[in-house]
Amino acid sequence: MSEAPHLTFDLDSRGASRGYLVVPGGIDRGELSLPVFSLNEGEGPRLLVTGGNHGNELEGPLIARRLIDWLPEAQTCGRVIVLPVLNPLAVQAWSRNTPLDGLNLNRVFPGRADGSVTERIADAVSRILLPAADTIFDLHSFGPTWNFPAAATTHPISDPDLMARTVRMAEAFQLPLTLVWQHNETAGMFDMVAQNQGKVFVCAELGGGTVGANSLAIYEAGVRNALLALGLVDGEPEYPTYRQQKSGKTLETRPSDELKSPATGIFEPRCSVLDEVKRGDIIGVLHPMNSLTAESINIRAPEPAIVLGIGSGAHVEINEGVALLARPLTIR
Repeated sequence: MSEAPHLTFDLDSRGASRGYLVVPGGIDRGELSLPVFSLNEGEGPRLLVTGGNHGNELEGPLIARRLIDWLPEAQTCGRVIVLPVLNPLAVQAWSRNTPLDGLNLNRVFPGRADGSVTERIADAVSRILLPAADTIFDLHSFGPTWNFPAAATTHPISDPDLMARTVRMAEAFQLPLTLVWQHNETAGMFDMVAQNQGKVFVCAELGGGTVGANSLAIYEAGVRNALLALGLVDGEPEYPTYRQQKSGKTLETRPSDELKSPATGIFEPRCSVLDEVKRGDIIGVLHPMNSLTAESINIRAPEPAIVLGIGSGAHVEINEGVALLARPLTIR
């Protein structure tokens, strides 16, 4: 292994800086240089914005680049660090996981200095960039096979004060949805490491399906709204319209709210995101394709809920997720 991870510029330098976060090489591949932008305008909030955590979620890197374009004319105080692509190997392969070692970057934080390349990326970010920020925005999307509204999300946090501050920060995005997501697979997630250090961490799930101009406009407005709420830029927030609605919803979801396919086949959605459904309403239909005599299977809502995400029509395996439900947040 080569030298320790480092930045090629001084974060404390005033004004705009451009350089690299250097991730040391290891036995699996050589050194990586991740492009980083920093704008230091003195006292004020310290924000880290990252994209490209998962390589098949490209909205985050695009919005991060837009932020770099307009931030120098807009930022009035504080420091903003932008790392548009956390995992370039996965982005280049349009893969959720790193092809070289098969790991999901968002499940290996805080990483290992002597680990595989994915673990070394997590280690470099955890050691160099995370200590330089009090607030983190990690820009994701829901991937190409789901329809999902643009949302600012967090997980439940045991510290009630940090939980309240995080939910308020998520709501400040003014996106169609603010979501508190109870999830079983939390080990090694970036947000858990940051929250354990008392930092406000918002994961922006910037929609799903294909990248589109209208969706990107909503996502960019949400990030700008959050910077306004932090006091890093001046101006008035925008309230972008989504499905003819301007008012956002604050919801929560549990692991049991994921509806799974009862068989192998093609999933046909029968509702849209943010639809309100009653118990027994058809969410979608699973069409088996291995037999012409097998009947299609209706997948129904188990209780009154709001449709949070819906599979966009894909071949699925048995027990694969096809829809997510949610309800208004009741715990603050």
